[in-house]
Amino acid sequence: MPKAYVFTRYGGPETEALVEVDRPVPGPGQVLVAVRAAGVNPVDWKQRTGYRRPGESGSYAFPAVFGNEVSGVVEELGEEVRDLAVGDEVFGRPVEGGYSEYALLSVDLIARKPAALSFADAATLPVAAATALDGIVQLGLPSGATVLVTGAGGGVGVAVVQIARARGLRVVGLASEGKKDLVESFGAVHVPAGPGWTERVRAAAPEGVDGVYDLVGADVLTEAATLPADPAKVVTAGAPAEDVEKLGGARVTRFRTSDRLEAVADLVVKGELDPHVTRTFPLDRAGEALRAVEEGHARGKIVIEVAR
Repeated sequence: MPKAYVFTRYGGPETEALVEVDRPVPGPGQVLVAVRAAGVNPVDWKQRTGYRRPGESGSYAFPAVFGNEVSGVVEELGEEVRDLAVGDEVFGRPVEGGYSEYALLSVDLIARKPAALSFADAATLPVAAATALDGIVQLGLPSGATVLVTGAGGGVGVAVVQIARARGLRVVGLASEGKKDLVESFGAVHVPAGPGWTERVRAAAPEGVDGVYDLVGADVLTEAATLPADPAKVVTAGAPAEDVEKLGGARVTRFRTSDRLEAVADLVVKGELDPHVTRTFPLDRAGEALRAVEEGHARGKIVIEVAR
């Protein structure tokens, strides 16, 4: 039986386990993918605690498989699948988790993997890179404008910085002192996090901040929202909608489509986006991968690779 990394109930790391599961069977409009890589994201451990993304309701069926982005090879087609074939290399959002040897993907949340894109890099795109692109598009800032990115050294943050720079924006990146070199390597002006950071941003951007892409939430979001002249130019992927809406901004609106996946893959192929995979772990060490993200130690993206 195939293996998967799961959580058996809501709670902390003590609920996690590597277990054997039934091989999934694709339904209409779905494909079964032999997973080659799975991206690790903060939302993964948050879901273990009972967190719900906007629009979600109900509870998970336990054991629930971790993971929200995968790449792999199509193994089996469900009914009504016309545009994919067994053997196609693809990436996308799994229906029920991706830290596993096999995963189901829906045809409206899947894209073909370009030959120039590795499985590891492709597995970072459906959540982190697509979220980054969605937020930058939503801000709609003109070339030459200045955007502040909070949490600029994380998996989504480095993608936001790069996509913003590719669109001609000046980027100020708020991150820990230990991530200074990382943030600056992608063309942002680094501002160290910690008390007094807003004054440091004002000094780094004396002509003002035109927009904010927040990936931290809480007090950082509240302080960041005071910087742009137009509070509508504040978006967050790090806080609930109600937190940012009371400040005049909005949560990032996600476009979970195959077209969006193809767009971010094209950015990588053109050299405008480096997924910046910094560490990989085998499936039987998925817990270690998750801890690195949950404890805030990740620099860039962490990926679980599934041996074949």
